[in-house]
Amino acid sequence: MRHTVDVPMRWSDMDAYQHVNNVAFLGYFEMARVHLFFERPSLEERSGLRRGLVVAAHEIAYKRPVVYAAAPLQVEIWVSDVRAASFRCHYEVFDHGRLAVTGSTQLVPYDFDLERPRRLTPEEKAFLATCFDEPAG
Repeated sequence: MRHTVDVPMRWSDMDAYQHVNNVAFLGYFEMARVHLFFERPSLEERSGLRRGLVVAAHEIAYKRPVVYAAAPLQVEIWVSDVRAASFRCHYEVFDHGRLAVTGSTQLVPYDFDLERPRRLTPEEKAFLATCFDEPAG
């Protein structure tokens, strides 16, 4: 199921061309992930997803420029490709109801004490299943 997160733009996100700079969108993706995995009450405090996730890869496609505005962007986020030790988050960023950016992030659960990736637990896979949807077109 997709989740929608309102993500505010910052004045500093704008570049010399008067639109939101491309790198700002990775920050917007991160804000949506933090909301989904860390701020929602449905994920228990002791879950390993709260203790450690690292980014393995990003993909991003810019569909149209976004001009800074006081109104937040709407970021739809969902999960796919859940494997033993990784999963993918997908994003669609809407500016005033118009699709502006799409992307995805490959995430790996990580044990910072052992300094290495780890496998997803059954509880984590069950939580990720509540966020599952098919990749965009």
